[in-house]
Amino acid sequence: METGKGAGGDRPPPMRTQLPDQPIRGVLSPYDRASEVLFGLIMALTITGALNVTQATARETHALFVSTLSCNVAWGLVDAVMYVLNEVLGRARRFTVARELRDVADPARVLAEVLPEPILDTLTPADLEGLRRRVLAHPAFPAPPRLHGDDLLGALGVFLLVVASTFPVALPFLAMQDVGLAMKVSRGLSLLLLFLSGYAVGRYSGLSPVRVGLAMLAIGVVLVAVVTALGG
Repeated sequence: METGKGAGGDRPPPMRTQLPDQPIRGVLSPYDRASEVLFGLIMALTITGALNVTQATARETHALFVSTLSCNVAWGLVDAVMYVLNEVLGRARRFTVARELRDVADPARVLAEVLPEPILDTLTPADLEGLRRRVLAHPAFPAPPRLHGDDLLGALGVFLLVVASTFPVALPFLAMQDVGLAMKVSRGLSLLLLFLSGYAVGRYSGLSPVRVGLAMLAIGVVLVAVVTALGG
């Protein structure tokens, strides 16, 4: 007797899908990392783009590096603080939703915030009540919002990503005597980082890494052009 055939005859078995792993595991998701690198690159590129290559002196290029680094350090701190606030406030909202789910008579109203509408429409009142009981009995039922160690680690990661993205853009101006060549190297490294960030996000999302990398590259170029045009 041949094996591997079901009731449907020679129909092949269903394919198993597997979500891609994160290229680098940690507190921040690939989306977080890519967005912080993009933000840091844009900040650095808009500052270095104001340099007049033909008239720049050694003192001006050194001052450019210092000002670019200082700007990204400041914005890295701001972004890190906002990351912690978002994490704590998001946790507070989840706790509020869970508490309402325990107390309200109509669980559909609360679950509408966390479940897609097409799925919610297929659930009967008995399904909703059973879902509420399982959520309330789950050991991971949301606790009152508190500051966690992962929040601080994530904030540190945000800060380091924003600051680190300064160096590929600004360091060539400090290391090279030829300002024109430094500008080309700076732009090339920036474009490479934009592409690699998009590539990692595409790989994590299950999309084409090359296409997402090119899209990230295009988004970065357009945003830098817009910010520069607006006087940023």
